[in-house]
Amino acid sequence: MDTWLPQEVIRRKRDGFALSTTDIQRFVAGITDNTLSEGQIAAFAMAVFMRGMALEERIAFTAAVRDSGQVLRWELPGPVVDKHSTGGVGDFISLPLAPLLAATGCYVPMISGRGLGHTGGTLDKLESVPGYNVFPNPEKFRDVVREVGCAIIGQTADLAPADKKLYAIRDVTATVESIDLITASILGKKLAAGLDVLVMDVKTGNGAFMAKLEEAERLAESIVLVANGAGVRTRALVTDMGQPLARSAGNAVEVEEAVALLKGEVRSERLWEITLAIAEETLVEARIASSKEEARKSLLEAWKSGAALDRFQQMITALGGPADFTSKYEDYVPKAPVVKPIYADKNGVVNEVDTRSVGLAVVALGGGRKRPSDAVDPAVGFTKLAFPGEAADSDHPIGFVHAQTEQQADDAALTLKAAYSIGEASVSSTSLSVYKRL
Repeated sequence: MDTWLPQEVIRRKRDGFALSTTDIQRFVAGITDNTLSEGQIAAFAMAVFMRGMALEERIAFTAAVRDSGQVLRWELPGPVVDKHSTGGVGDFISLPLAPLLAATGCYVPMISGRGLGHTGGTLDKLESVPGYNVFPNPEKFRDVVREVGCAIIGQTADLAPADKKLYAIRDVTATVESIDLITASILGKKLAAGLDVLVMDVKTGNGAFMAKLEEAERLAESIVLVANGAGVRTRALVTDMGQPLARSAGNAVEVEEAVALLKGEVRSERLWEITLAIAEETLVEARIASSKEEARKSLLEAWKSGAALDRFQQMITALGGPADFTSKYEDYVPKAPVVKPIYADKNGVVNEVDTRSVGLAVVALGGGRKRPSDAVDPAVGFTKLAFPGEAADSDHPIGFVHAQTEQQADDAALTLKAAYSIGEASVSSTSLSVYKRL
């Protein structure tokens, strides 16, 4: 007779005891097959939030979430790699990173998400490319990864279904911030992709979910320990999100800047530096390069030669986009009818940027979601954003707004001006691109 009771698992965790791997596996199975009530799942999440998990529990819980659905298996002539970011504003690193890695010998099955809160989503950006299919069938996904070397798509219902149900409950029970549950949520999906190597980009600063550096470091350390414990070679970088990462914030405007970057135009040195840092860690951990110096040399060659740009175009074409997208991208991406410069209320130098407010301004324009069911306007956002240390005067706007109406543009301009702190003295940017490597 089976005497396993989910309420006993909840009680043990509530009272601070460690759970066995079997208890964790059966509880996650109950989440997946709907044999547990929402109340039981919510109580479990709160018990974990209050009491925490030991490393062994965290590994077992993450593995159970990974195994709750399909786990991809690959037979490819090179390492299968990916990266994950905790999100930010102007963070389109995935778009140049995937083809860079593909052009240097990796295979990148990148399963990405949509925007969350004030942060942008890779899928929303790619959907501004006409015809691009972010949800291909599994056979097409495998074919594109095999033939092109990279494919950026959305999460299917078959991958880590337990996470989707658990996250929905965490979202309404004030348990989202648990490091244990965040770790399992991120890694459950990523490890289901069948990776050999994962590099984690944990953002910190006023535009990040983990605004405090100590919190970001705790999450990065947790992810590295758990992912390695689950059998995937993993590194993490803690990087700066104390100002917009790119000159653009939006969807189509970020795609334009990403293509410009792949064609050789670096508009944001910080974004390019973090992209290269993540790529270096990946190539070293994947054993394609023996050192970061060797990795950087290969990456720069792939960039300067146009090999990475070619991989990006191949991916776009293979997933339904235009065959000449990278050469005529400005003709393809949607354009907002109102484009206006925004000037600060006083002359001076940009000292600080409230990055979260910039992201929320994009959402207000329609470039993000206030509710999960909202449609996203791919054309709106900001371009030519000023960075700390740069001039703000009548000759130097702090950015350009792209909007559907004059009123929306005026409202966004007020928000952007309020987000920028302008000083009189000349300053240089003190934001580090990479705070810590684990």
